[in-house]
Amino acid sequence: MEDVSDPPFRALCKKHGADLMYTEFISSEGLIRDAAKSVQKLDIYEYERPIGIQIFGYDIESMKQATEIIERTNPDIIDINYGCPVKKVACKGAGAGILQDIPKMVRMTEAIVKSTKLPVTVKTRLGWDENSKYVKEVAERLQDVGIEAISIHGRTRKQMYKGEADWTMIGEVKNNPRIHIPVFGNGDIDSPEKALEYKNRYGVDGIMVGRASIGYPWFFREVKHFLKTGEKLDPPGIKQRVEAAMEHLEMSVRWKGESLGVAEMKRHYTNYFKGIAHFKEYRMKLVTSFDLSEIRETLSYILEHEDQFHYAQELN
Repeated sequence: MEDVSDPPFRALCKKHGADLMYTEFISSEGLIRDAAKSVQKLDIYEYERPIGIQIFGYDIESMKQATEIIERTNPDIIDINYGCPVKKVACKGAGAGILQDIPKMVRMTEAIVKSTKLPVTVKTRLGWDENSKYVKEVAERLQDVGIEAISIHGRTRKQMYKGEADWTMIGEVKNNPRIHIPVFGNGDIDSPEKALEYKNRYGVDGIMVGRASIGYPWFFREVKHFLKTGEKLDPPGIKQRVEAAMEHLEMSVRWKGESLGVAEMKRHYTNYFKGIAHFKEYRMKLVTSFDLSEIRETLSYILEHEDQFHYAQELN
């Protein structure tokens, strides 16, 4: 969720029902060097709570120092990213790269737990590859050194995001009699029905949602409503989608500045307006323009002429 789960995105997710959120992952080395991009990611706001700050790195001492810096910003949780599969991270031994060295993973976690009074949680994967799915052992050992919750993505690092997430081992971790900390499942939850099915089948304490919420912050309330009532909420209409995109854009520009705020919004527009028939012309304007005024005009036009837009399935 790099360059996605920033404060503007999180504000909309919170507004629409997210219970607990994490920042983008932050480089421990970047924090120590006082790199502007890393430091900016420490921005958290009272309305976001409970909020966790997520860090990654390969050096234990650097991770401890970064933890001390983070603690001064007063988050509710410090989360360690042992799950990022991206080459530039994993091949340096950070993120999912540490899954090739479980003893170091345990030492690093223990060092971080001991260096802070805040709760420490972990996000990880099943293992490095098909032959090293050690997550059951890893969960026990990390619990033993003091983590207070674990989130598990149902793929190995080698799989990246390909194929279907396998929740079987996530369920085995949750149902291990030795495990008493909360276990959260992650991977491929893209509908309220699937959230309920996986919650019941694997017994997890909660579900971590990533890609399904990009450009669709309503996902959280839809899942919660379905879990509570068994009924599906109507999807947001054109007006709600445009207003959310507008709100997101304005917050993004305020927080990042016009140039970066406009550029990083582009990944959200496709999902904000997914499923709308004959929308290609307007989608292209939104994702190709770097002119803030032009984008505002396009969104305003869509809002003013919402009656001319319809969901594709309604035309069948």
